[in-house]
Amino acid sequence: MTQDRQFSDDEVAFILERAAAADSSSSGSTALETSRETSRGLTLQQLTDVAREAGISTDAVVKAADAVARGALVPTQVTTAMGLPVGVARTIDLGRPVSDTEWERLIVALRETFSARGKVVREGSLRSWHNGNLQATLEPTSTGHRLRLSTRKGNVGAGVQVGAALAVAGGLLAAASATAAANGAPPIWWPAILMLGVGAVSVASRYITLPRWARTRASQMEELGETATRILEGK
Repeated sequence: MTQDRQFSDDEVAFILERAAAADSSSSGSTALETSRETSRGLTLQQLTDVAREAGISTDAVVKAADAVARGALVPTQVTTAMGLPVGVARTIDLGRPVSDTEWERLIVALRETFSARGKVVREGSLRSWHNGNLQATLEPTSTGHRLRLSTRKGNVGAGVQVGAALAVAGGLLAAASATAAANGAPPIWWPAILMLGVGAVSVASRYITLPRWARTRASQMEELGETATRILEGK
């Protein structure tokens, strides 16, 4: 299937980049840039020819192309709300059926990667592991199994809205206090400062921590995809 498939420009660039990174002996960065600029829907044979000219291991290219074909190297999907990442998901087509022993090894990898014991559930042909909003599901396909990984942060929008409302309310109270002070009345600053500070910190903390959380989860899911591939290869 990979032999006949024609990879898109983005897939070609991605395959060559990953193959070059995996090939420690590769030194064809200039040739690689040239090949990326000239690639237009290449087959696996054409990809290996380009890699050979660029000084990249053809074995590394074949492995990267196979991984792309089965979805193992597809970029992880990130769901956003209010400009913030609130969900991370990754689907990996494993290309063949997964045995119970291999699934048990995947569960061990899940627990080690996410530092969580989680709960294992089996419903008919579906097998899953979950820990709160963090889930991994092994689903049957026409060619075997796919591994679906997903996680989501709850109540992010509500937290941002509450923080923003507090900050706005604090700003309005500060303006009212300034007006009162201008008219000779005693201003009440501390409630305004407190509301402004709590609201601003609440909003800012989410814009700082959530992108870091999403990057960490995406990296962990990519690592699990590579682990699953090694397990199915008997390594």
